[in-house]
Amino acid sequence: MDEEMANEVRGMVQGVTGGRVDEHRLAEPSAEDQPEVSGVLAEEVNDLSRFGRYIGLSALPGDRETLRQSAETLNAPDDVLADLDSLPADTEYRNVAEIWSALGRR
Repeated sequence: MDEEMANEVRGMVQGVTGGRVDEHRLAEPSAEDQPEVSGVLAEEVNDLSRFGRYIGLSALPGDRETLRQSAETLNAPDDVLADLDSLPADTEYRNVAEIWSALGRR
């Protein structure tokens, strides 16, 4: 059993099989040095990712108050809370991208 498992993961551990790189097992390269990612600046992607960390999945879909409560629970910084406070009270957002767009960001 151990030998069989060792054979199954050999390509992942060594990165080569039969002298060739097993490309489907290689990690994707980092996009940090890329100025744009699918038309969106890398900095914007980072900002969106940071913002999204403070919106719990259980808060979606949700309105301003639900999103704010989730962000407070996740110890969101003041700038994220201020962004959520600026959202219209009567709108429900299905995902972080909709919130981001409502804040006037790409």
